Amino acid sequence: MLMVVHRYLGVAVGAVMTVWCLSGFVMMYQGYPALREPERLAGLEPLKLDGCCVLPRLDPKDAARLSGFRIEMLEGRPILRAAMGRGSAGKTYDLITGRPFGEITPQIALGVAARQAEALGVEGRPLSIRAIKQDQWTVQFAKRHQPLYQVRFDDPGRTDIYVSGVNGQAFQHTNTRLRVLGWLGAVPHWLYPTVLRQDGKLWNEVVIWLSVAGTFLTATGLYVGIVHLGRRRNGRYSPFRGLWFWHHMAGLVFGVLTLTWVFSGLMTMNPWGLLEGGGDRAIREVLVGKTTGPQIEQALGQAVALKPRGDIAQLMAAPVAGRISLASVARDGEQVRLDASGRPSPVGEAEIRGMLAPLKPMRIELLAAEDAYYYGRKGDPADLPVWRAILRDDQSTRVYIDPDTGQVKRVVDRDARLSRWVRNGLHGLDFAGLRNRPLWDLVVLPLLLGVTLVCATGAWMSIRRIRRDVARFGAALANRRRRRLSLHPEPQEQAS
Repeated sequence: MLMVVHRYLGVAVGAVMTVWCLSGFVMMYQGYPALREPERLAGLEPLKLDGCCVLPRLDPKDAARLSGFRIEMLEGRPILRAAMGRGSAGKTYDLITGRPFGEITPQIALGVAARQAEALGVEGRPLSIRAIKQDQWTVQFAKRHQPLYQVRFDDPGRTDIYVSGVNGQAFQHTNTRLRVLGWLGAVPHWLYPTVLRQDGKLWNEVVIWLSVAGTFLTATGLYVGIVHLGRRRNGRYSPFRGLWFWHHMAGLVFGVLTLTWVFSGLMTMNPWGLLEGGGDRAIREVLVGKTTGPQIEQALGQAVALKPRGDIAQLMAAPVAGRISLASVARDGEQVRLDASGRPSPVGEAEIRGMLAPLKPMRIELLAAEDAYYYGRKGDPADLPVWRAILRDDQSTRVYIDPDTGQVKRVVDRDARLSRWVRNGLHGLDFAGLRNRPLWDLVVLPLLLGVTLVCATGAWMSIRRIRRDVARFGAALANRRRRRLSLHPEPQEQAS
């Protein structure tokens, strides 16, 4: 019975797992297209506050939701981007007039896209612009930016840059290479076609249950493979021949790895909140402290009084232990906390220890190198040095704090540590000894090839076997009908 279940489940689920493996080869080198924050910063105009500013009068409801702010330039005008919590694009204010920034027109979007393209090294000019609701490359965050402006360039790579119609930010870019690799890699690997991904709940359920089915399929296959392994009178260790033999042998060699990969893939979806965590939010609130509307307005007043020079792209709120300071952000991403007069004021050790004191840490140290839970990924190095505190709580929580601005970079509790090893460790073989390339490639490529062989041979043989079963079932029905007709022939119509 188990063999039958395994065989029939292997038709659809085995085919999906084969697609996951094949697209995994592409995902090793190219993920889903994304405009990273350092790239967006490089596309901003240098911040100029001369002749500025008029602070906006926030609606009481907006003031209550205000969680931070950034001051930067948009089309030659200083603007305030007010953060209104997760999932929101926030609100944008013109600091020349103090009023909400007007409509993001196609002309504004073209200017933003052109500067972003220059920062990305695109050799071309805007060719066309169109307003869209979403497409394959914006489906996951389209709702908070609609309408979107898609600006196509005339460069050889046919670059597209997407600009938010809500706040005028560039937030995505693709080109021919990224789109082709996306269709070969991230889209099939994440089951990300627009028709499915646009319904977040449905997409989540489909991926989770396919992963559950894949885990069950692999586990049953391992069991069947082990049960059928043993030396026989003819000297063979497998009862199977041909492609079945190779599937059996490959499954025994790579089956455990296949199981860990499909199971860890399931865990990346955080099914049913198993790796939800959530304790980091309370810790962040302690470290950042409660800030009030008047404090934020005071920090805004200090910000607009500054006259930044050089390549500063942004001023932002930097709250530490209930006090709001300012931090400047250069176009290369470097952040520096400022005092009231605008001079650099890095967070000292005494202030770090003071903000951590309510959490009663058992150890605080300044790290100059990455550790197991704070490290760079996908070619982006981690910001170092960084303060690390290990708390004396029941989860031995680790907190990482930027020494320049006091920004909480990462909070790692027990669930986050488990998530790190299950998701990143098992699924990406992300271990310290393997992280350096090309060593990682030399290890992962043959392993992924072996897992692909297991999935592809299993799916192909299941399809062939089921086609044979269907043909036999059809032949059996035809034979039964012939026997019935021979025993009970149909009456012949009499000739008139």
